[in-house]
Amino acid sequence: MDINAVVNDAEQKQFSNSLVKEWLDEVRDALYDAEDLLDEIDYECSKNQSVAEFQCSASKVSSFESKMIEVLDDLESLSNQKVVQDFKISSGVGYGLGNKVSKKKNESSSLVAEEVIYGRDEEKEIILNWLTSESNNHNQLSILSIVGMGGMGKTTLAQHVYNDPKMKEAKFDLKAWVCVSDEFHVLTVSKAIIGAFTKSKDDSEDLEMAHGKLKEKLTGVKFFLVLDDVWNEDRNQWKTLRTPLKYGAKGSKILVTTRSNKVASTLESNNIHRLKQLQEDHSWQVFVNHALQDDNSKLNFELKEIGMKIVEKCQGLPLALETVGSLLQSKSSVSEWEGVLESNIWDLPIEDSNILPALLLSYYHLPSHLKRCFAYCALFPKNHEFDKESLILLWMAENYLHCSQPSKSPEEVGEQYFNDLLSRSFFQQSIRYNKTYFVMHDLVNDLAKYVSGEMCFRSGVDKAEGERVPKTTRHFSIVRNLAKCDEYRSLCDAKGLRTFINFVNYGMSVYELISNFKFLRVLSLPSCDNVEELLDTICDLIHLRSLDLSSTNIERLPDSLCSL
Repeated sequence: MDINAVVNDAEQKQFSNSLVKEWLDEVRDALYDAEDLLDEIDYECSKNQSVAEFQCSASKVSSFESKMIEVLDDLESLSNQKVVQDFKISSGVGYGLGNKVSKKKNESSSLVAEEVIYGRDEEKEIILNWLTSESNNHNQLSILSIVGMGGMGKTTLAQHVYNDPKMKEAKFDLKAWVCVSDEFHVLTVSKAIIGAFTKSKDDSEDLEMAHGKLKEKLTGVKFFLVLDDVWNEDRNQWKTLRTPLKYGAKGSKILVTTRSNKVASTLESNNIHRLKQLQEDHSWQVFVNHALQDDNSKLNFELKEIGMKIVEKCQGLPLALETVGSLLQSKSSVSEWEGVLESNIWDLPIEDSNILPALLLSYYHLPSHLKRCFAYCALFPKNHEFDKESLILLWMAENYLHCSQPSKSPEEVGEQYFNDLLSRSFFQQSIRYNKTYFVMHDLVNDLAKYVSGEMCFRSGVDKAEGERVPKTTRHFSIVRNLAKCDEYRSLCDAKGLRTFINFVNYGMSVYELISNFKFLRVLSLPSCDNVEELLDTICDLIHLRSLDLSSTNIERLPDSLCSL
């Protein structure tokens, strides 16, 4: 039986069959155990001067033998389960399965990401007319909300409005762009608004200080503010946030993008503009732009006919059209395009309605080495900006980078992997303070969480109250304080944990981490105030490949660290 073909078929079937998904998770778990064991044996061999010396340790050999037998028994049991008998042995034609070499909403800024915007001329003109016209309402502040589901192009439309030459007619004294996202805190957003208006990072310690600065900055000033990707529906919090903004001069305006009609109502929007799906001709333009990159010579009658059917299934969602179009950039044959069209993933019932079938299909078409690199990104919070080099180093630490060409360094392989995911629209480029970062759209982030299953757990976001960390979790990140006792205690049961990344100034003590998680490969504790000393027992983490203690209070490293 071709194991690659079995896994490929299982990858597709897991989205409609919970038993298959459970089987795949168990296989991954067993393979992680096997890799950890081999890693431990390799470490013991390298620690000794010779193989003969290693063989003298009878207790070690006995321990390794029993563990190896246990792992092999688990794998054999999994291979004999009934669910395996139903897998197809597919040649992969039309699905891109045989390729060995692969060719947030994002943390937005005001810079135009897509130079051409299709099918939004009318909407753009409506918003520009609102911005340039005199306000008739009695309030100083006027608000327009652009409402639409994820992937509809709300941010792109707002970017084009923000940068349109007609904006000069509105004669705003100040304008600013702030990405709000789903983690809403009045102080945080207030500081972001101050920073956007002043073009510098704000250091306000409390709301009194922040609102005082905003009032001083905006009093008597006509301003334009974009609040992108708003989720919060708490009327009282919005009332608090708006208080200093009301001191702006008459004609000041706020443009909001949100997925929620309730948000638009909560903000007491004077105007609500609901984005509709793109019409067929505009959808086709978006698709062709990404699939053929304006080279229509590649498009024959057969491909156009198939392409039109694919476009129809994207249902006018720009993100879906861009994603599938990017997927087809490297596919030029009729059979490959038919494979995309006929894939039954389009019609599968998906538990999370935020995950577009088009994105799920694009994930399925990734080569296996890119699938796990992408799924690993489920650890990132929504709107998290990351740089290419840091992510590649994490992949290296997890042993995800492999290449048949010995002349290539792991960094070069990682860059190829990264660029492959970027070209397929899984990552998007973002520029902040003249530095290039990368982000994932909210829907892509949702997709990563979905496909990673229990292997990745992101604490403090999108989790039900009291939800426990599964014992099978291998990669863990903190994006908010571990306030829930159940979550904290259950994390300690995930004994096979390989990754611990802290995105907040809070976390478990170093002692707890070292004593509980012996298989850690990545330990990242930047800016953690409670990290003041690194214990000698760090040498117990024999699998450790990546250690980030930047901006902590540690003054010296123990000598035992050199043994790793």
